[in-house]
Amino acid sequence: MKEPWKDRIGDFMAGKGFYIVLFLCVAAIGISGYYLLANLDTPSQELEVAGKVQVTVTPPPAEHSLSPQKPAVSTRPSPQSTARPSATPAPTRTPVPSAAQKETETSTAFVWPVEGETIHPYSVETLVYDQTMGDWRTHEGVDLAAPVGSTVCAAAAGTVVSVHLDDLMGTTVTVEHADGLRSVYANLAEETAVTEGATVQAGDPLGSVGESAIAESALAPHLHFALWQGDAPLDPGEYLPAS
Repeated sequence: MKEPWKDRIGDFMAGKGFYIVLFLCVAAIGISGYYLLANLDTPSQELEVAGKVQVTVTPPPAEHSLSPQKPAVSTRPSPQSTARPSATPAPTRTPVPSAAQKETETSTAFVWPVEGETIHPYSVETLVYDQTMGDWRTHEGVDLAAPVGSTVCAAAAGTVVSVHLDDLMGTTVTVEHADGLRSVYANLAEETAVTEGATVQAGDPLGSVGESAIAESALAPHLHFALWQGDAPLDPGEYLPAS
């Protein structure tokens, strides 16, 4: 009785078949190794490149200098560089005339308003005793003794700017002269020889000595004479001629 084909195959594999299969496996491994070694030994330049690679090289932008360019310097001199600045003149100082110079310069322009002795001097820096008020105070003028009714004259040429009755100094006449000088004549009689706006020359009559100044009533009859420039009193002795 014949064995089934399955049993035959099993017997074959149990016998010679095992070695046949082993041979086939070794052969397959050998063939695979051969082809692998063959591919490794092929030079790289012989391998076919699938596609061409195009490389575009963009040139770098032109370098710009970061250092600032120096402006062109003109060698032609400008008028300002060659011109010398004009020298500012030094201010000139106006010499202040001394008292002696004032007396010399004004002796021909000023005259004494009355002839008489000074009974109360000019004093603004030192206090002097006031007989009427009974205290020590400044005196912004000179008191020239003269009998009541004595003619009072303009000390210099000018314009009469005021004729009024002062509460303390009585009837008063003010004459304005050049350079802002003003001469004041107080303790006059009520009747005057001039009115406001009149032009007078040195020696022209203004009025007469009176007794109208209650602030100086303790003194003998006199003319109160003063000089002013602005709000500053001046010493009449520096302007009147030597007696």
